[in-house]
Amino acid sequence: MQTIGFIGLGVLGSAIVSNFIEAGVQVIGYDNATTARSAALDLGVKLTDSPLQVAEQTDVIFTCMPNNTALVDVVSGTDGVFSIDRDNQCIVEMSTLSLQDKEAFAEHCKNAKRRAVDCPVSGNRVMALNKKLTAFFSGEQTDYELIKPILEHTCGKTHYVGEFGNGSKTKICGNILNLVHNTVAAEAMVLAIKSGLDPAKFHEVISGSASSSAMFEGRGALMVDENYSAEGMNMSVPLKDSAIISQHAASLRCPLPLYQVALQQYFAAAAQGLDHMDASVVCKVMENNANVDRDAK
Repeated sequence: MQTIGFIGLGVLGSAIVSNFIEAGVQVIGYDNATTARSAALDLGVKLTDSPLQVAEQTDVIFTCMPNNTALVDVVSGTDGVFSIDRDNQCIVEMSTLSLQDKEAFAEHCKNAKRRAVDCPVSGNRVMALNKKLTAFFSGEQTDYELIKPILEHTCGKTHYVGEFGNGSKTKICGNILNLVHNTVAAEAMVLAIKSGLDPAKFHEVISGSASSSAMFEGRGALMVDENYSAEGMNMSVPLKDSAIISQHAASLRCPLPLYQVALQQYFAAAAQGLDHMDASVVCKVMENNANVDRDAK
């Protein structure tokens, strides 16, 4: 039985791990949150009391963290991964972080004689559970060949995108498309409703056409049903990522006018107390702006 380490068993991490376990991979894991630990036990994760204990038992460790502070803590903190010598241990970093944070992580790995991989994934919890994530792997080609069979247990697609850091660059650019497509899908849906069209019928006839997108077909269905509590990806994630995207673009003097305009609907959702909902809730925000009342029809 193949054994891997996994640190960060939250919303996305737990979904990824469930696929690993289903495929017969033994997962030795850690998370400091009580709820995450309880859920991981139910999945069959062999829990440890510290990242150090994960490092002691595995040659490959995946990390899926909410922010850079958490990542630094699990690798370099008290009882962190680097607390013991494990020369050539491979650490696959899956979080969405700034390029500067990823580069600092790689330097820390080098100093600790570890092999660093930058491998963010595109997709949310629902896509993870359905094994439809896309992995952007960057680092050594030999490590890609080693890790690819593991990733394929939870990813519909895996891509080797080159040297360390290219994975995060790809994820940053992809997240721009994700947010803009979602906002435009909501804009079209609201106009359709205000025009007197049935939202379900509009979604049906546009889906699969040249005007459609995966975002319209997926999140558009949530907009039709007003199912904004779906277990997908809540607004807090793209809002967190927006700072990373804006900082990266600014460092390259690259304007992002369409992204910045689309992002304002996310800020509006947060201002209206909707940031705990799925990102498709931007449709509700736009309905409020357009004075649309579905119940009045």
